[in-house]
Amino acid sequence: MMRYEILPLDGGLNAVLQQKIDQKTKPLGALGRLEEIALKVGQIQNTLTPQLSQPTMLVFAGDHGIAESGVSPYPQAVTAQMVHNFLAGGAGINVFAKQGNMQLRIVDAGVNYQFESHPDLTDAKISMGTCNFLQEPAMTMAQCKQALTVGVELAKKEVDAGCNVLGFGEMGIANTSSASCLMSVLCDLSLESCVGRGTGLDDNGLARKAEVLKQAIAIHQINDKDVLGALATFGGFEIAMMTGAMLGAAKHKAVLLVDGFIATAALLVASKLQPNVLQYCIFSHCSGEAGHRKLLDYLDAKPLLDLGMRLGEGTGAALAYPLIQAAVNFLNDMASFESASVSEKC
Repeated sequence: MMRYEILPLDGGLNAVLQQKIDQKTKPLGALGRLEEIALKVGQIQNTLTPQLSQPTMLVFAGDHGIAESGVSPYPQAVTAQMVHNFLAGGAGINVFAKQGNMQLRIVDAGVNYQFESHPDLTDAKISMGTCNFLQEPAMTMAQCKQALTVGVELAKKEVDAGCNVLGFGEMGIANTSSASCLMSVLCDLSLESCVGRGTGLDDNGLARKAEVLKQAIAIHQINDKDVLGALATFGGFEIAMMTGAMLGAAKHKAVLLVDGFIATAALLVASKLQPNVLQYCIFSHCSGEAGHRKLLDYLDAKPLLDLGMRLGEGTGAALAYPLIQAAVNFLNDMASFESASVSEKC
């Protein structure tokens, strides 16, 4: 198995951070989850005065061979079309990233289309989409490791440029099928509890999707201990590359903003490779996709938002980012009882 060294958080400042939070001019715990976030960011950065620098959203795009088996109501061509939409500034993630002053980077991890160069597009294409995992593994083990390695390097590049908070999004028709299979296999859960409607399947489409995915899982016989085998068999290039980027971001002590079902499935893989990655994560929202809440529960994760969203693209992470800013700002700028000459509770 590939090795990824991620240090656990240093708890040396925990008590002092908590004291600083508790001494703000408010009743104990009155800022709720914001206090948890402030503590988390302070722990990650190992400082009493954390700063958020050059927040960046990485959106990984890739095509999936399993789309050939009718698991999505949309044609595969939509992946490339949406990448063009990202680059033109017209997608949901463009709007929300701009609102939060987040840098947006689109990564072609394996779209079945050859894009022209663009300043906001990173060409990291592994191949022109994955194979149909109903018939064969989605990718070779060499491709899987390549995608992971590139992801690690992309995260390092952002951190080296001054970024210390990274959000993760994706685009890939049929990638909820990959995420459902990864969740089912790696969490040892029934496929039925992991699969959902994706981009809007009706009841018949959902039944077909579940049957196709059950067949695929039965064919490959991957167990929950074979993490890279599961990723290579059922994953997408965008999921594998995002997994690597999460590992790389945590290795370099960045704050990770985790988006919805697909991004959490990538994190699931990352956590099986290196459990300490979870200590660097803030979970942005609970998706409307059926399996996401169960996956969050499996990871013992508490999402900040529950808006019924299921768009992907990193939109939930971008919407949650202002809450991270608010938590850091109150920790740094809110007066203490002593500095404001306010009496504490008797």
